Amino acid sequence: MRNSTAFFAFTTTSIVILLLLAVHALSGQRSFATADRALAGRLKLTDLCLFTEARYTRHPAMADNHAAFQEHPAAFDHFPSGSILMPPKMSGSSR
Repeated sequence: MRNSTAFFAFTTTSIVILLLLAVHALSGQRSFATADRALAGRLKLTDLCLFTEARYTRHPAMADNHAAFQEHPAAFDHFPSGSILMPPKMSGSSR
């Protein structure tokens, strides 16, 4: 078997597996969303909790803006979720 044939077979197999994984993930996503909505209804949850790490990623609607030693623009972000979700904008504040 030539090297180019082996590479083509490997690439084709990898792409097929990737597509099958995507189809599998999308097919199960609907059932999980329905189950999550039912659980939220049973527990009477009122707000969204995205992550469990940084203050501003737990409850974006209820971020604690007056905590001691709060994050500031030059602070090192210790939490990986901080790179996904930015801190809330301070509307109406003088900062």
